[in-house]
Amino acid sequence: MCGIYITNIPYEKKEIVEKLKSIEFRGPDNLGYEKVGDVSFGHLRLAILDLDVRSNQPYNFGHLKIVFNGEIYNFEDIRKELVALGYTFETTSDTEVLIKGFSEWGKEMLPKLNGMFAFAIHDAKNNTVFCARDRMGVKPFFYYWKDGNFEICSQLRPLINAESKIAQEAVSIYLDCGYIPSPYSIIEDVYKLPPGNFMEIDLVKKTKTISEFWNLKPAEIRDISYEEAKKELHELLIDAVKIRLQSDVPLGSFLSGGIDSALVSAIASKISKTPVNTFTIGFEDPKFDESKVAKQFAAIIGSNHTETICGPDDVLQMIPSFVKVYDEPFADSSALPSLLLNSVTKQHVTVALSGDGGDESFMGYINFDLLSKFNKISRIPVFIRKIISYLPLYKMFGGRPETMQAFLKSTNSDEFSWKIFTGFETLQANPIHRWKKYYEGYKKWAGNPLQRMADLNIKLWLENDSNVKVDRASMAFSVEVRSPFLDYRIIEFARTLPVVYRYNQGVKKKILKDILSEYIPEEIFNQPKRGFAIPLDFWLRNDLKQDVLEKLNPTFLNKIPNLDVNKFMKKMQLFFEGKYDYSFIVWRLYVLALWYEEFGFNEIEK
Repeated sequence: MCGIYITNIPYEKKEIVEKLKSIEFRGPDNLGYEKVGDVSFGHLRLAILDLDVRSNQPYNFGHLKIVFNGEIYNFEDIRKELVALGYTFETTSDTEVLIKGFSEWGKEMLPKLNGMFAFAIHDAKNNTVFCARDRMGVKPFFYYWKDGNFEICSQLRPLINAESKIAQEAVSIYLDCGYIPSPYSIIEDVYKLPPGNFMEIDLVKKTKTISEFWNLKPAEIRDISYEEAKKELHELLIDAVKIRLQSDVPLGSFLSGGIDSALVSAIASKISKTPVNTFTIGFEDPKFDESKVAKQFAAIIGSNHTETICGPDDVLQMIPSFVKVYDEPFADSSALPSLLLNSVTKQHVTVALSGDGGDESFMGYINFDLLSKFNKISRIPVFIRKIISYLPLYKMFGGRPETMQAFLKSTNSDEFSWKIFTGFETLQANPIHRWKKYYEGYKKWAGNPLQRMADLNIKLWLENDSNVKVDRASMAFSVEVRSPFLDYRIIEFARTLPVVYRYNQGVKKKILKDILSEYIPEEIFNQPKRGFAIPLDFWLRNDLKQDVLEKLNPTFLNKIPNLDVNKFMKKMQLFFEGKYDYSFIVWRLYVLALWYEEFGFNEIEK
């Protein structure tokens, strides 16, 4: 797990070293630098496999040079293929396998890889650079491109300089999503390489081309019995966990009170020859605490369990780290406890398994309940629902008025699904829709609206929210997180199963629960899920209130491109008056203010 850097911009070595030091937490074990012709390479290494200096990067093979971030879980199988073709190896690392695999197969190597990766390979013979990003977008890939000049890095901070300008369209998207989806970034002329894509740069012609090597495809539902599906999925999960247990440094597993982390930890405990180290953080407030359930799980699977109980101050003190490592506006407040979890975990291990990705493929989020309810009321003609929408029903049923309006006014399930991810009411003064074209594939990949919701969840939210949260929170403390549910084989397999195997009459993740029952009694794990949440509304109204009001002043708000200032101010007022929970909106703008301050954009006028 590392940080990569490559550019043809004529920076001095000391400038590049300083850039890398700004994200040194991504790889504290070695800072590597080399230059070939006009191309400079930098690398930050967090040593996981083959700890010897021989595996430091940039890594060379003939006329090829690579900088690589991630893990190739099936690298030993690929190495056997290469050995059969006559290749020899000097290290036991996946980096050497990757560069020699590219030497043999070129871009045709990509479908062979099972892992999380972002890499760039320079070919000195042809004067080209080949780059790729993993299928799920687990590992980040930022690049600057203008007039043939490029700069590539694992994070955005090293690419921001005194000449950088805020990308106004990206701010508009953030106002509705709370994050900035690929291919956009918050900075003009800086982009994200989309997941499952590769980029080829011709340094002579000063051109770049971006192509796709993987994507979701139309779902083909298999004629398979439930028991057969459960057996096949169980075997896939076992293998996905097994290949993620390879490590030359201490390894553990996150364990919450949820289904996914419990299943991953249980399988790891069964495979491992020694007890697995598991880690949980709990909260003093019982409304948010899952530590007691996690402790029961740990006792049953026989793990060495570490539990840390936290108070509000423990989480709030993570805000400076949050601003430092999330170098693009990012409003998922669960990033704060994620940072805290990784800070505790790092004291014991360097690699941790996680349950991330299970909710997307196996329909575990409340979003699927909302869509299921919408599908029932959508039988009422739209024109009747729109008439009903003028009634103040939200006062009878509780909640925010926008939620009820979305239920009643959405014309179909796809429109409602989109609103779930991008907000039931926009904060943009003039709504921008162009970016949506990158994510509209979900409308054609499946016939079942719940599967289409799952596909949108995978393509939009998983990459740009969940994976960003996990990558930055773990890297902030030099921890590598591996998620078996993000194995592309499991994601592809899940989409071949009838929806009823995963979501059955309100029972979410049915098939996972039935597999987990082989390890943990159902009465133990089938308890209310609290999620990795924090009392954001309380903190914003109390501990953070003064700072929020100081930062979200009219002068600042009027600098934000395309923000409907009056609408936001009204919602913030309703929130502080305790009438509606608009904490997520207030937090979103507060995070944006912190980002403006951190990167010195406060003086830039609208």
